[in-house]
Amino acid sequence: MIRIGVLNISDRASAGIYSDEPGQACVALLREWLSTPFELDYKIIPDERPVIEAELRRLADEAGCALVVTTGGTGPAPRDVTPEATIAVCERILPGFGELMRATSLKYVPTAILSRQTAGTRGRTLIVNLPGRPKAIRENLEAVFPAIPYCVDLIGGPRLETHESAMKVFRPKS
Repeated sequence: MIRIGVLNISDRASAGIYSDEPGQACVALLREWLSTPFELDYKIIPDERPVIEAELRRLADEAGCALVVTTGGTGPAPRDVTPEATIAVCERILPGFGELMRATSLKYVPTAILSRQTAGTRGRTLIVNLPGRPKAIRENLEAVFPAIPYCVDLIGGPRLETHESAMKVFRPKS
């Protein structure tokens, strides 16, 4: 069974101060788009770099997730450390993901230039950082998802298929 990790990084959600809308929004999109059955590894953790790094390592190395999607912690605030944690655990950084997400967000809000989302690979796992608001999660994930299954193919992960009526992905013709 293919495993996908969703990691909501939020001090307040992890403390139970507010509901976990970002993580649930991400899960809903994955269920809507993916036709490949998958097992979800889901967690809410605080904005603590050592905790984020440890959880990303666990999801990639122990849980064997093909894809890990994080929500939150990508802004310029002092506690927003998700990109730093991601860069620390990844073997290769894929800057095009962050570039496309920022360009997409700029169509909606001028503050998109403050976002620091990134993506990278660790072994056979693709890790993608998303912002922490459900609307922005949809906008950003819609922009980059067409490349995600092919990226997972290229790093030796399992084949991810989508419901083409909901999400069309790109794979070169072979």
